[in-house]
Amino acid sequence: MNNKGPVYKKSFEFSLLIITLYKAMIAKNEFVISKQILRSGTSIGANVNEASAAESKKDFLHKMAISSKEARETLYWLHLLEESELIDIKLYDEIQKCKELVRILTSIVKTSKLKMNT
Repeated sequence: MNNKGPVYKKSFEFSLLIITLYKAMIAKNEFVISKQILRSGTSIGANVNEASAAESKKDFLHKMAISSKEARETLYWLHLLEESELIDIKLYDEIQKCKELVRILTSIVKTSKLKMNT
């Protein structure tokens, strides 16, 4: 794993956490929402990684905004799983780490927008 900054590291580690959750969900025969969480949860880090190679500030902002949206979608799925009790897995760590990513990515997007407008 390259040293691309703390948001890259956190999003990569979160992807690994989501993959572990996906495997546990599959083992409990949950095949629909598990795929949604796998897709959105790993997409966060993929877009952060793409942002690190952005061709312009606008491209960087776009990739980080996608990451932020994917983090919010993942948080939705996690809350849905928790409230529906569809699976018997405690999701405290996943939810807390996802909330942290939402905060970080939202801050990056807002700061980047401000810098582009000045």
